[in-house]
Amino acid sequence: MVSLEDEVSHSKAKEKPQLSLYIDTEGKPDVVNDNPIEEVRLTVPITDDPTIPALTFRTWFLGLTSCLLLAFINNFFGFRQNPLFVSSVTAQIVVMPLGRLMAATLPTRAIILPLTNWSFSLNPGPFNLKEHVLITIFASCGAGGVYAAHIITMVRAFYKRKMNAFAGFLLAETTQLLGYGWAGLFRKYLVDSPYMWWPANLVQVSLFRTLHEKDDRIKGGLTRLQFFLMVVITSFAYYIIPGYLFPSIGCLSILCWIWKNSIVMQQIGSGLNGLGIGAITLDWNTAVSFLGSPLSTPSTTIMNVMAGFFLFAYVVVPIAYCTNVYQAKRFPFISSKTFDFSGQRYNVSRVMNPETFTLDASAYRGYSKLYISIFFVFSYGLSFATLSATISHVALFHGKSIWRLWMQTRAGDDVGDVHSRLMKKNYEQVPQWWFYVLLAITFGLAMLACEGFSRQLQLPWWGLILACLIAIVFTLPIGIITATTNQQPGLNVITELIIGYLYPGRPLANVTFKTYGYISMSQALWLIQDFKLGHYMKIPPKSMFIVQLVGTMVASLVYFATTWWLLSDIKSICDASMLPKGSPWTCPNDEVFYNASIIWGAIGPRRMFTSHGNYSELNWFFMIGLLAPVPVWYLSRKYPEKKFFKRIHIPNILAATMSMPPARSINYLTWGVVGMFFNYHVYRSYKGWWARYNYILSAGLDAGIAFMGILLYFCLQGEDIFGIDWWGLTLPQDDHCPLAKCPLAQGIKSNGCPIL
Repeated sequence: MVSLEDEVSHSKAKEKPQLSLYIDTEGKPDVVNDNPIEEVRLTVPITDDPTIPALTFRTWFLGLTSCLLLAFINNFFGFRQNPLFVSSVTAQIVVMPLGRLMAATLPTRAIILPLTNWSFSLNPGPFNLKEHVLITIFASCGAGGVYAAHIITMVRAFYKRKMNAFAGFLLAETTQLLGYGWAGLFRKYLVDSPYMWWPANLVQVSLFRTLHEKDDRIKGGLTRLQFFLMVVITSFAYYIIPGYLFPSIGCLSILCWIWKNSIVMQQIGSGLNGLGIGAITLDWNTAVSFLGSPLSTPSTTIMNVMAGFFLFAYVVVPIAYCTNVYQAKRFPFISSKTFDFSGQRYNVSRVMNPETFTLDASAYRGYSKLYISIFFVFSYGLSFATLSATISHVALFHGKSIWRLWMQTRAGDDVGDVHSRLMKKNYEQVPQWWFYVLLAITFGLAMLACEGFSRQLQLPWWGLILACLIAIVFTLPIGIITATTNQQPGLNVITELIIGYLYPGRPLANVTFKTYGYISMSQALWLIQDFKLGHYMKIPPKSMFIVQLVGTMVASLVYFATTWWLLSDIKSICDASMLPKGSPWTCPNDEVFYNASIIWGAIGPRRMFTSHGNYSELNWFFMIGLLAPVPVWYLSRKYPEKKFFKRIHIPNILAATMSMPPARSINYLTWGVVGMFFNYHVYRSYKGWWARYNYILSAGLDAGIAFMGILLYFCLQGEDIFGIDWWGLTLPQDDHCPLAKCPLAQGIKSNGCPIL
């Protein structure tokens, strides 16, 4: 096994090439003995032992158990006011001693399956790295979530309508599996290409190596395992402060303490409901929420995201708000809720036909047009721009390379790095027909879910086909963005827009179309990302495919069953006005999903984004996004020696604030500061330390929080003991800036706000 120090020395001897798809100036494959990305060279080993068993009894037992537990825990706590997310990193750590215990205690004799020639051993030898990787893939299926569960909750809890249980089950399974059918089409580009390096996978690779490889302690330092354990223990012990004793340190909005009676100053200073100027946090969970770990995101990506955040959050949106664009002052500065003209919450029941569950046009005309906050307005506009910018950016910067790689693939040429050569030499690839059979079966079941059961989902057959076509078209360009920047633009808004125009006034059809179009693409990329992790760790591709398929099916079943049980068992779930005092079952994530169904489904984009609505000008963002990458591409070609132009990534800049809301300013500010410190300053000044400990630090901090979070839930918060009753104990939505959520227009009434 090559040591980390040898890899560092090896990487310094190489010149880092420019971004392409591994093609030299003559258009021929350039086969080297490592990977062209320095972060990969510093992290991923270039050796393999194909004799190590992977898909063993221990893999199945520990993997399925992890999948079941994480799916149940994450879905169960996702309905609560303070959602808890337990990542696969937690299972990755816990199963290590369990696997070794099984290796030390289980019998080694072979077990022959009756009536077959197949046999297996409960204990094929020492617990190994490849088993551990596959178990973690199982766990990630359970931790990843099932988007369709929001639809079930929305129908039963918010719209108060009945739903066929089998239709809901098919919806959960098919939306998660459909994208796997066409993931095989893009493996050559997004897995085999060494420049598609998937930065998030390096955290997992680093942790796996820490747990399994021998690591000699350097003089005056720690081994990677010692460092990891130290970080986990410290994070675990510290999180009792923001998690229980002093939750307010998750966002300390200092300006609000000074100007207690000023709406404007609290809008500027609030880290949760304002711009977050002067706000700080002492909670690592704030840095990783919504945007992921800043330690696993390249510094150039962080620069682009933060540039977009400052441009839109601190310049464009405040100017629009101050000039009262779209009657902005009648509503909060940042909010995901929907409003009528009077500034009150939009009462969707006044405009829906209860029999057909469609929009009543006459009732809508007699009530009010739908309004949203100015920040939400620009979030939608920027999502339009991001979509078109992604297409033009990939075409301009990667079009020729993709075409060359495509032609070489057709000709049967081998293009790749040392990892690709090892995988092709040692393992049999997944046959393409596996993907096609899975696609055919899943598509048939999806058609049954949409067309059967008295069309409860409202989506016709042609809508399902269109959703699949959209997902297939965008899988490659968005996959390239994700594989190189660790940021994934979503299709949720564009799918809502398309079906909203084609099939208006049907909220359930809208969210179903969105889920099939958006999540099937996302699941395809999830499978491809796992294939890349297996590529780095030298896992047999067939084993990866089987584990991902089975894990996804099991997780979907658990999510559906847990959702159905909670909706049936807890009275008034998701209805804060009807719940008992102190009840945590408020469903914050499902409320955002419900509001989106009102905007795009019940009311529809024709009444929102044309002359019939308030926001027709947002359609120009499609053109803005399409043209925005052109000057950057031109300058990078005209001045190739200027690296600055090549680092500008327009899709990332435009997509920067798309997570707001529900993400808050404090999340972005903390994420940017931490990420730039480690991935720019530490990476440049202390590269040896960064290569040895950076990704370990990220995994350790996350694991410590997860362990303490689970302990707090089961020991205290499960009994409705949420902390000491004092100033520092506040709900996640409260950072002691109550006026930040108030409107600035005169005469508008809002709970807890003065009337101006």
